[in-house]
Amino acid sequence: MNDTTPDAPQLSRRSLLKVGLMGTALLGTAGLTATLSGCSAGTPASGYLILRSSDLPFFRALIPVMLDGAVASERMPQAVEGTLRSIDNGLAHFSPEMRKLTVQLFDVLALTITRGPLTGIWGSWENASADAVRHFLERWQNSSLSLLRMGHASLLQLVMMAWYGRPESWAHCGYPGPPTV
Repeated sequence: MNDTTPDAPQLSRRSLLKVGLMGTALLGTAGLTATLSGCSAGTPASGYLILRSSDLPFFRALIPVMLDGAVASERMPQAVEGTLRSIDNGLAHFSPEMRKLTVQLFDVLALTITRGPLTGIWGSWENASADAVRHFLERWQNSSLSLLRMGHASLLQLVMMAWYGRPESWAHCGYPGPPTV
């Protein structure tokens, strides 16, 4: 029996393949563009193990938005820098394949040609307002494209694990710290 209601979701194999091919083309184009432009060079920023100079402006715009309400505004600069260090350390412990995929996500977010259409942030991350970053996160979280929802979940987990793994975050959530002998 066929569902004839007009609101029935139309997820067919054809539409699934179209979304998959579009996502593959997008990531492939971004990766190729990043490689050709030198953006994806494996050279970490000074003092970092994995994070590159092109990744830092994005995270410096993203982390304060994600930590809003968990960190007092006067302590935010230290929290951002500490979280960046924890993200970098976490990335250094990823498997090579997982690190490669994560860096590809960072490339998509760093390149203007992909950043603008996918995030709505057409200028540089340094000039992005907190509201614009919130809108980008909401856009990806509620996207009809599973690739963007996965990107949102990855960024959320990466930042939250890095922040809540730091001792200065424990008081906010009531965690007394690891057991001591």
